[in-house]
Amino acid sequence: MAVFANTDKMYEVLGSLFEALLKDPTAGPKFIESEIVIKFDISDPAGQIWLSSENGGKITCGQASLKPTIEMTLSGDTCHKFWLQEIAMPVALAKGLIKAKGPMPKVIKLLPLLKPAYAAYPDIAKKHGLLV
Repeated sequence: MAVFANTDKMYEVLGSLFEALLKDPTAGPKFIESEIVIKFDISDPAGQIWLSSENGGKITCGQASLKPTIEMTLSGDTCHKFWLQEIAMPVALAKGLIKAKGPMPKVIKLLPLLKPAYAAYPDIAKKHGLLV
C-alpha cells in the first residue's frame, strides 16, 4: 500500500512541507533568489506539485501553466523516503527512483537548502498520520 492514501493527502502533506521550506529564514530567501520553477511529477498517487520562486515563492498542487526549470519524476513512496533521508538523491538518481530533467548544477546547488525540509518532514508526516 502506498504511503499517501490519495492525491489530496499527498498535496496536504507535501504542500505543508514546501510551505515550511519557503517560510524558513535561510532556505526561503535563497530559493526565491534562485529564480527557478521545480515541477514534481509524482506517481502512486498521481499528481503534480510546482514550487516556484515567483512572487515571493509559490506552491501549486495540480496542473499549472508554468515552464519548469527542473522536473523531478518519482513515486509518492520514494518522495516520502527522500524527505525522511532514507534514500539520498545520488542513490535515487542512480537507481532510477528519481528522474531529473533540467540543469543539474541548479539541482545540486539547491541541495543545501533542503536541510530545513529534512528537519521538518518527520513532524509534518506524523501530524498527518503517516508512519515515520
